[in-house]
Amino acid sequence: MRFVHIADLHFDSPFTVLADKKGLANKRRLEQREAFKKAIEYISKEKIPYLFIAGDLYDQNYIRESTIEYINDLFKTIPETKIFISPGNHDPFLKNSFYNTFNWNDNVAIFDGEIKKVELEDVDIYGFGFTDFYCSNSKVEEIKIKNKEKINILLIHGALDSSKNIDIKYNPISSNKLKQIGFDYIALGHIHKREIKNENNFIYPGSMISFGFDELRRTWNARYNIRKK
Repeated sequence: MRFVHIADLHFDSPFTVLADKKGLANKRRLEQREAFKKAIEYISKEKIPYLFIAGDLYDQNYIRESTIEYINDLFKTIPETKIFISPGNHDPFLKNSFYNTFNWNDNVAIFDGEIKKVELEDVDIYGFGFTDFYCSNSKVEEIKIKNKEKINILLIHGALDSSKNIDIKYNPISSNKLKQIGFDYIALGHIHKREIKNENNFIYPGSMISFGFDELRRTWNARYNIRKK
């Protein structure tokens, strides 16, 4: 099974660190678009069947409809790719959010505040989305996998094994509990740097561009091919 996993794009972020530098914040937003476009072009070229976006695709407080249209127009260029989005703390599935009000392309599936499972021929995909800017318990640790003969993937935004008190507000998750459930891959979002845990099965891909001088420059790099053992 081949897929691309990305997270934490934060479209239309105000880039407050650059706010006092003339034109740099807007330039960064254009670079943001270009990085995402390159990812979509790669998916198109390589005919990747799945794209997982693990939250914070955009910033709810700043996002413009024109930006959503830009994102969705790129999704239209990969109609054969199934796209799954798990909203996070910056882009929660609110009543008035674009996740709920915008007419997304047919190949886009967006998880809401209930844990759902999408059953496909070669994989079962479990997902959950924030419905507020905070989430103390998504209950993903209580999931019971129905068919362990298939590939099972969890798409989730949250704080895995974090010791920071602030992360209690952002869906704290235990890797030990998730490991016991038996997922073959957990597509995570929330941390802006790439992190790999539990023998390469639990992945934070990192953000596609840096959002401050304390973040190293990076490119999207979560491209995977997994098989059921």
